[in-house]
Amino acid sequence: MHNGIRETKEFFARFLEIYTDTSDTDVAIAPVFTSIAAAKEACRGRRVFIGAQNMHMEDKGAFTGEIAPSMLKELDVDFVILGHSERRHIFGESNSTIALKLKKAVTEGLLPILCVGETLQERENEKTETVLKEQLDSAFNNLDAAQAARVIVAYEPVWAIGTGKTATPKIAGDAHIFIRNRVKELYNAVTAEDIRILYGGSVKPANAKELLSVPDIDGALIGGASLQPDSFAEIIKISLEG
Repeated sequence: MHNGIRETKEFFARFLEIYTDTSDTDVAIAPVFTSIAAAKEACRGRRVFIGAQNMHMEDKGAFTGEIAPSMLKELDVDFVILGHSERRHIFGESNSTIALKLKKAVTEGLLPILCVGETLQERENEKTETVLKEQLDSAFNNLDAAQAARVIVAYEPVWAIGTGKTATPKIAGDAHIFIRNRVKELYNAVTAEDIRILYGGSVKPANAKELLSVPDIDGALIGGASLQPDSFAEIIKISLEG
């Protein structure tokens, strides 16, 4: 819940000044709902994808405060984030709710970024893989292989979000391998190879190179560091350097 319309315009005025469009990586930003139109306008003619942070699974109805998929499509969003750790742990979204949202997004032609990850207590109790399996199995339950291949998965260990803590490359890499193998078990090797898995958890310029060099990490879901155009542009530059 950062950057209203004025701040979004200021962000892009600076970011688009220092960022050079490239087809070698996909750059995507998910502003708050009220700033989506301003972000789309600022990026007109540039290769920056704009998405939403959440959506409801119903087309319309008495769901005060929610946003329908059709409303996002009217804003011409490129993607939508679903199951973010804050949606799960602050707003109580269950695996089944997120599964309904994921199915709806895919059906509506919206590119979903599905977030999964464990809490500190779950990791300390050696339940990381159990939690990831439950989250993945529920989310992909109603999707066929073709639909699953369109989903981007973001592994975000809850204990490393906004805490300054970051998973080591090995911890992150092991989780990504598990996720990819689980997708292979649910579908097939081709789907597992095609699916993109991002790492999210206090990614910043200082650790981006180390994390993005891990073979099974296909990109990053960036939180606080993306609020500053210079640090966000620096992470993109690092990703391009390989």
